[in-house]
Amino acid sequence: MKTPQWLREGSDPDYRFSLANERTFLAWVRTALAILAGAMVLHQLGVGLKIGRVAQYGAVLLTLLSAALAAGAYVRWKANEVAMRHSRSLPMSALIPLLSLAAAAIALAAAVIMLTQQ
Repeated sequence: MKTPQWLREGSDPDYRFSLANERTFLAWVRTALAILAGAMVLHQLGVGLKIGRVAQYGAVLLTLLSAALAAGAYVRWKANEVAMRHSRSLPMSALIPLLSLAAAAIALAAAVIMLTQQ
């Protein structure tokens, strides 16, 4: 496999920083996979519940969130690698506010569903 141009530019960062960046990437991917697993469970269990349609929409939204986190993890990893290779500050990431807002929305939706199921 050919080494991408951006990986040949600048100087190699301390390998410990590259490994830490990789671990962070893997943590985001694990989070995306956990959300995807939750989407699958919601889809399977939601079919038999009174909220079947809501569960389907929720499962689709969780699946899209999972895809966005997985793709964003790569973009973040690459941006950090480029910044380290050029001795620049690490860039901000859209993943953290995205995940925070999604978690808040999921919690609010769950609360509404719990209140309406009494």
